[in-house]
Parts: sequence; C-alpha cells; structure tokens
Amino acid sequence: MYRLVIVDDEPTVRHGLSTYFDWSQYGIEVVGEADDGDVALELIERIKPDMVLTDVRMPQMDGIQLSSEIKLRFPGIKIVFVSGHDDADYLKSALKVNAVDYIFKPVNMQELAAVVERVVKELQDAEQERTYIVDMQVKLTQSMPLLREKFLMSLIWDGVTNPARIKDRLDFLGLDLPAEADYWTLVLKIDDSAEVVATRTERDQQLLSYSVLNIVQELTEQMMQGYAFETRNGEFVVILRMGEEDSQEERLFSLTEQIRDNLKRWLKISVTIGVGERISGLQSMPESYNQAREAADQRWYLGKNHIISIDNLQQNTDSLYRFDTAQGERIMSVLKATDQEKLLTELDGIFEPLSRSRKEGLTNCRNVSLQLILMASRLLLELNMMGAEMADKEAALWEQVFKQETILDLRHKVETHLLDVCERIREKRSSKPKNAIERVHALIDERFAENLQVGDIAREVFLSPTYLCLLFKQETGETINEYLTKVRIEKAKELLSDPRNKFYEVCYTVGYSDPSYFSKLFKKYTGLTPSAFRDQLP
Repeated sequence: MYRLVIVDDEPTVRHGLSTYFDWSQYGIEVVGEADDGDVALELIERIKPDMVLTDVRMPQMDGIQLSSEIKLRFPGIKIVFVSGHDDADYLKSALKVNAVDYIFKPVNMQELAAVVERVVKELQDAEQERTYIVDMQVKLTQSMPLLREKFLMSLIWDGVTNPARIKDRLDFLGLDLPAEADYWTLVLKIDDSAEVVATRTERDQQLLSYSVLNIVQELTEQMMQGYAFETRNGEFVVILRMGEEDSQEERLFSLTEQIRDNLKRWLKISVTIGVGERISGLQSMPESYNQAREAADQRWYLGKNHIISIDNLQQNTDSLYRFDTAQGERIMSVLKATDQEKLLTELDGIFEPLSRSRKEGLTNCRNVSLQLILMASRLLLELNMMGAEMADKEAALWEQVFKQETILDLRHKVETHLLDVCERIREKRSSKPKNAIERVHALIDERFAENLQVGDIAREVFLSPTYLCLLFKQETGETINEYLTKVRIEKAKELLSDPRNKFYEVCYTVGYSDPSYFSKLFKKYTGLTPSAFRDQLP
C-alpha cells in the first residue's frame, strides 16, 4: 500500500477527501492529516509517506513552502495541490516545485481519480526503477570476477588505453595495481594440453581450470602480490607486483617452483612457466606478457616442465635449417634398404640442427617432419603397400604432428613411423612374416603371466596392432588372444598337476586376476573345471 498525507486548514475538506474517495481502490492508505504546512512537515518527517495532497493557502506555512521543503528533504514524495483559488501565480509556483498536478475546489471526484491514477503510475514506475537498479547492482557484484578478468586480459594485450581513467577503473574493480609500480608477468602453459583436455569432460575441464587458478592465486598471495587468470585453454597468466625488498627475484623464482611443484602434486599435470622481463608501469604490460609467452614457447627446444626466463634465452636467429635434396635421397635409400641404424643416424643429422635453429624453428620442424612422412608414403605407394590400415595410420600421424609440444616428441613420432615403414618393407621383401610370428610366440611364452595386451606385443615387434593381428591370423589360423589363452591353460594344467599349488595361486600365476573367470575359461578349453581336472590325474 502507498501512504498518503492530507494537508488542509479546513477540517471539512480534510474529512471529505479522506472519507468520500475510495483510496484503497488505488492501493493507497491515508496515514495522516495536518491543518498547516509546519505541522504537516513534522508529520511527513516522521512517517515518510509516498504522496502528499496539500492545500496551497494556509496560515503559517503555505503549500508552496511545504512542497519546497519536501522536495529538498524527500525528493521521491509525490505532491498534488488542492486550492479554491484560481491563481496563475500559485499555479506557476506549483509547477516550479514539480507538483504532479493541481486540483481546484470544490474537488471533482473524477478529476481526483484521474490525478491519483497518474500519481500511482509514477510511484510504480519509480519502484520498478529502484528494483531494477538494485537487481543490476547485485548482478554487477556477481559478475565482478569476470569484469576483472576481462580488464586484466585487455591489460596484457593492449596496455593502458585510457591513462586518465585507469585509477578509477582499478578502484571500481578492486585491483591493487598502481599504474607506476614495477611488475613481472608469468605465462603458465599446461604441457600436453591437447591430451589433458581430450581425457576430460567439459565439467572436468572447467574444474581443472578453476583448480589451477585457485592454487596459483593462493601461492601468489602467500609469497608476493598479484593476480592470476586464464587467457585461453591451457594458458594462464600471472601479473606480479614488485615489492620493495631486495629479495624479490629470489621470491619470484621460488614462487614459480612452488607453482610448478604444487600443480604436479595436487592436479597431476605438468606445466612450463615463462617469465618476462621486469617492467615499470602498467603501460608496458603487453611487452612483458609477450616475452613471458615467448619464453614458455621455448619448451619446443628445451622440453616440458621447465621454468624459462626470457633473460636467459640465447637464440641464434640468423641460422635457419633447410632440408636439402641430398638428405631426402639418403632417407629414401635407407628406407628401401630397411637399414634402421642408418635411418636413425640420418634422423640425427636432421633433428640436431633443427633443435639449434630458433628462427621459425617450430614451423620449420613441422614442415620437415611432414616431408619425411610424405617420402615414406611415396615409397609405400611404389611398393603397393599403402593399404587402408596404413593410410589411416598416416592420417592420424599428420594430426599428431601439429599437436606435439617439443621437438623430442615430434622426432619420436616421426622416427617410430619410419621404423615401422622399414619393418613392413623388410617383411614384404623377405616374404618371411614367420619371423614376426616367431617373435610373438617367444614373447607370449616368456611373458604370459603379465597383463599382456595386443598393443604391447605389437610395439615389441615394431608392427601396428591391426597389421600384427591380420598377419598372425593368416600365418597361424588363430588369433593372438587365442594363442595367449592356450599357453596360459597349458601352463595351468602343468601347475595343477602339483597338489601343493592352490587353485587361486595357479590362476594368478598364469596371468588371470579373477579365479571364477579362470575356472570358466579352463573348463571351456579342457572340458573340466580345475578341481575336476586335478581329481582325474593319476
């Protein structure tokens, strides 16, 4: 309900206005009456109504004076004048104090109703506006972390774009970053971020980002002053404010070590941390950020899980390695000859200079790797060995080339592929795939008690799992798993012949972790359960 105070020096007018008009119909309650402006002002100060209906002429304080005081003290109160005097000067005064309307005596109830509707509409609009403002303030408070992150990202990308307003923005966001202080910037990059993301759901990815920021911010606040935020998937930035102590650089590198070690300990992730140069003033922040990012990118040459300062990098920017025709011809020759030792020597001659060439090193190394893969592909096509399985393998390798984060990882991928090509060519030329089958037999006979998988066996014989399975089936008439099971069952029969061996011990010894499953498998292959088999032994 809205509250109304009626002010008039005539009792009959006050009585008529409060009694003969249905205020409740408009959601209004008459909460007080006064016979003069000074009495009304005291009443208004005490109960603070939403609306005042006042006479213009009164003995001590007239309506114009009263309205001026109300507007000065309570600008939200709506005022309507009532007067029996059709006086233009008074009307002008009423308009000056922003009265809602002006009604003449005797009061016409329809006219009053129209005025009251206007007043209620204005009160409702004002109430909605207040509610909207409060709601926006709540939402602004809730979005403050996002606004801070947005500002910090603009700081490292664009610097201070409006120096005159920077202090006001920092105060509003609650950031303690004096414009003229000294700063460092750190860039944290999650190692193998593509694999880390691929193994997590969206929820787990968000949880990981939150956890990284939480750990980094807590350590930063414990050891220095600064703010951590995420710029893109797998990359986080820390802006560190310099203190006045002499040991600030020691604290800086102690902090980076603590960040790296704690992320490894609690989140089981490896990070490379780049450290930019010390700068003076927020305006130089993009320079420091770019330096820190460049330093972190040096993991391509230096490896993962390192703390790399831009100050310590010595780059040979004049040397650019080129993969020449002669090297390509030698690689093709050793592939055709299936000489794996010479192949490794040739790869040393390619990747060692690539690791020393920092100018466009990442792009150049990827390009060279793709050329090596293409040469192997061309040779397989010439030998009519590029089947669907090999084509799929090569397509997957092309994608992996662009996901590797160090030159060592990339070399490993290329080297493994070329060695595989060598082995396939050798098997085809010798027409003796039984060599690989014999190695598989020997491996299973030796390691049957382990949790042996087809992929493990394939790596040992330098073949892909799919190719090995096809080859083994073609040459032996049974699958690798069938042969592995046969070896295990035969060994189990041998062990069961000794009554000192418990059934569950035999199960574990031959490579099974579930005695129930072992018993069913044993019966499937022998027609007897382990206990029945032992009972029928002489």
